[in-house]
Amino acid sequence: MGRFITLCCLLFGCLGSSALPAEPIKLGLNYPRTGNYKAEGLELHRGALMAVDSINRSGGLLGRPLQLLTRNSASRAETARSNVERFAGQGAQMVFGGATSEEAIAAGQRARELGLLYFATLSYANEVTGREGHRYLFRESNSAWMSARVLGEYLGWHMPRQRYHYVIADDAWGRSMENELRAATGSQDRARHGRSALPSSTVLRRHYLEALNKAAASEADILVLALLGDDLLRAIRLAHNLGLHKRMQIIVPHLSKSIVQQAGPQVMEGVIGTEAWTWRVPDQENNSAGQAFVEAYIRQHREYPDSAAASAYGIVQQWADAVRRSGSLDSETLIGALEDHRYSLLKGPQQWRAFDHQNVQSIYAVRVKPRSQIMQSPLKQDYFEIIHQMAGEVAAPSHDDWQQERGEDLVLQ
Repeated sequence: MGRFITLCCLLFGCLGSSALPAEPIKLGLNYPRTGNYKAEGLELHRGALMAVDSINRSGGLLGRPLQLLTRNSASRAETARSNVERFAGQGAQMVFGGATSEEAIAAGQRARELGLLYFATLSYANEVTGREGHRYLFRESNSAWMSARVLGEYLGWHMPRQRYHYVIADDAWGRSMENELRAATGSQDRARHGRSALPSSTVLRRHYLEALNKAAASEADILVLALLGDDLLRAIRLAHNLGLHKRMQIIVPHLSKSIVQQAGPQVMEGVIGTEAWTWRVPDQENNSAGQAFVEAYIRQHREYPDSAAASAYGIVQQWADAVRRSGSLDSETLIGALEDHRYSLLKGPQQWRAFDHQNVQSIYAVRVKPRSQIMQSPLKQDYFEIIHQMAGEVAAPSHDDWQQERGEDLVLQ
């Protein structure tokens, strides 16, 4: 009897050990839960979770489940960098996220030192995949160059020979955006097309007022607010209170659902900007995977997804696809699997370009609809009308353009 019990215990012990779940594959999401870009950070988190859940429901990756690790970057470069170190210590195989170009550059550099791939989101400065680019960093979001190209073409066709005034954030993205949009619209003459730069650190109400009053006195036809997050929110509310929307066409180079929600459709009505994706795109392009993503997001959150959620979702899915195709978690192997890989996921064709690791995709110029139209939609969040579209190959800088920015460092290291 004792032998029988011992044999049963051994048998059940073996069965139990074989039924233990496989060790999860860990991914690190660096995103702002607090600070200027916390609303965009929430979208990143939601999109990443949806991708992880989708992959796990389909059997995981290499026979193992995915596990999402998260840390608050607060949109600070040093915090993002230290988060990468902590993710590495927890065994993460890849890190992604970010809501500013500075944190993407800092976190990406630390990831390279640790042998990890870093995928940048919401990081639009040209430097990210230009001067500061390297082999371990890929960017899913578009660059300032790409946004400026689609906006410049639209404005050149529909609002030619206008006078511009720029209000920018004095950071890598703000300067990139101003330079590229000036070139795209022929507004390089700063005597005619003025500017104000907000501090890169703490911005006070008086800073916004000084910049907007200068714009009001400029006799400009077009006001460019090259700002993001809370800076944009405060500036555009003040611009509306000052009545600038009645005198000028307001341009916000990178629009988002969260900004329209927080500022209100009445304040944002008629504002023109760009998006790499909107929830309407899958229907317009008859993209079944994109339609399924939108439907799943609506079921979970009772609102439409933003481009930030789509970006995070796409990054996780594309990294997982590279792992499947290569059968490896090794960063060097995955770089080879990603470079020049073409795919279609939530929209039309996209490509991870080999020479700079920029994701090349269609970019859309959008305009915020009138409040009366927005309120007619079921979720009262159908904010954007697509008014122009540019193919990624046309919008993205050429290899020659990229090399000009890189100087002597003509290949990714």
